[in-house]
Amino acid sequence: MNSVLALHLLTEKESNEGNGHRSLLLLAMVNDTHIQALSGMVEQILQDDPDCFLVDIRIKPTNNIKVALDADSGVSIAKCVAVNRALYKKLEETALFPDGDFSLEVSSADVNEPLKQHRQYKKNIGRKVEVILNDGTILEGKMTEVADTEILVEETKGKNKKAELIKHRIDINNIKSTKIQIQF
Repeated sequence: MNSVLALHLLTEKESNEGNGHRSLLLLAMVNDTHIQALSGMVEQILQDDPDCFLVDIRIKPTNNIKVALDADSGVSIAKCVAVNRALYKKLEETALFPDGDFSLEVSSADVNEPLKQHRQYKKNIGRKVEVILNDGTILEGKMTEVADTEILVEETKGKNKKAELIKHRIDINNIKSTKIQIQF
């Protein structure tokens, strides 16, 4: 039985005894350890492709591993397949999940997910975005600049002759989430 499943079973037992919070913390720590190990493996696989980068890794309690990649020029299906095969091989060799008790999905970053990496912000300069600030304020406009500590979003209020361009300089630390707005 792998450690995540054992902790999950322990969580159910202990939650009946009032100790569920401690077990959930242990489960999160094991998950973080696995994510760190997986991140290192993915970074090693991508080291010969500077265009491609890791965006996110998620592990479900069922050991379903989801790896999201992005690239400055876009991620091809062939790239996802190659990374999937290489990572699967590394996972089997290291026995991070004993008895091969895992499933693996490698895909490009979901356009509906918020931007997670600074490099994603740079890649999407010139696109329309929705930015939600920490205080709940929502700003929509074209992201025109990305610096190390801030982004610039230009919002157009009004139409035609009454149109007004408002520039919002937003500190990265003040951003709760940023999503790309798809336009058709």
